[in-house]
Amino acid sequence: MKLRCLIVDDEPLAHDVILRYLEDIPFLEKAGQCYLATEAFAFLNHHAVDLIFLDIRMPKLSGLDFLRTLNQRPLVVITSAYEEHALESFELEVVDYLLKPFRFDRFLKAANRALEQHTLRRQAVASPAPPVAAQEAEPLYIKSDKKLVQMQLDDVYYLESLGNYVKVWGRDQFLLTQRTLGSFEEQLPADAFIRIHKSFILNKKFVHYIEGNMIRLLNGKVLPLGKTFKHVIKLFPG
Repeated sequence: MKLRCLIVDDEPLAHDVILRYLEDIPFLEKAGQCYLATEAFAFLNHHAVDLIFLDIRMPKLSGLDFLRTLNQRPLVVITSAYEEHALESFELEVVDYLLKPFRFDRFLKAANRALEQHTLRRQAVASPAPPVAAQEAEPLYIKSDKKLVQMQLDDVYYLESLGNYVKVWGRDQFLLTQRTLGSFEEQLPADAFIRIHKSFILNKKFVHYIEGNMIRLLNGKVLPLGKTFKHVIKLFPG
């Protein structure tokens, strides 16, 4: 399996460095090169890409603004000379943030992370969750936009509190409902859903790994682990 890579950077030297590194990593291959983010739009419309190495400060359109416009995003590794955009980048769920100039060993680490996430995405598509037993199949009914929407518990990744509203996140979308997170906590099965933060409840089966004060889900989303909720780690197997 190889990841098809697109380089988007306005500096030719940056292209040269990445191309040289790609030659030494067998699971990466060049899909194309663009020197402006605006050029990348047309490229993505006509070519399959698994991973983008994306600069931030470019003429006409910044890398992060370009990223926000994409509905179906490939995996993204930021390559920038400016560290102040790191937090904003990770909020957009990039795989990694490489600060120029970066060495091959750091580039390889980012590539391995991308390969890991790509593999998880493929596994999630190829192996959907098995059906649950009849007694566990009670759906969740959510009042949203004047409608009562049915959602299977196995499709709920996590719930996010927004004051008196809650976002119920599914696999690729959310429902917004006027309820409190506490009311959901009382309703959801405690063996499957865990409160990890004052603003988040998650479905245990979608956890990829826990590291420090963050929890990464199988879809790449990162959620905070609240200081007063550290004890929930022991509820996970292993």
